[in-house]
Amino acid sequence: MTEIAFHFNVPDKLAYSCRLLRKAYLGGASVVVTAEPAVLAELDQLMWSFSPAEFVPHCRAGSAESTLAVTPVVLADSLKDCPHYSVLVNLGQKIPAEFERFERFIEVVARTDDDRLAARSRWKHYTDRGYAMKRHDLAAAGDGT
Repeated sequence: MTEIAFHFNVPDKLAYSCRLLRKAYLGGASVVVTAEPAVLAELDQLMWSFSPAEFVPHCRAGSAESTLAVTPVVLADSLKDCPHYSVLVNLGQKIPAEFERFERFIEVVARTDDDRLAARSRWKHYTDRGYAMKRHDLAAAGDGT
């Protein structure tokens, strides 16, 4: 069963995601990031300049199969044609279709009211289906900066 973790009280979803993706990449994980197209475009731009000395190779879903096969981070607004990866990160407001095919699933939740409200709905959806949930509160852990 997919391991689901919520990262709450994130002050800047995109900057936090860049750090999270860098950590996953350095740890050897293959990751798909899903969100609305505009959010993915912003993340793509930020990843090119976030840490010049520690670039995280990434591409957009829909790239050539040979590129997808060797790229550790794929940005996708739909999981339909994504190759199987071990980790899924959701920056969007909706429940990603087919999230259960990933070993690990991370929901990143900002401090804004609309993001928190949408996250509560997703949390309920997952718990109603029997998923064990992990909660990482960045505000409580002092990691919110």
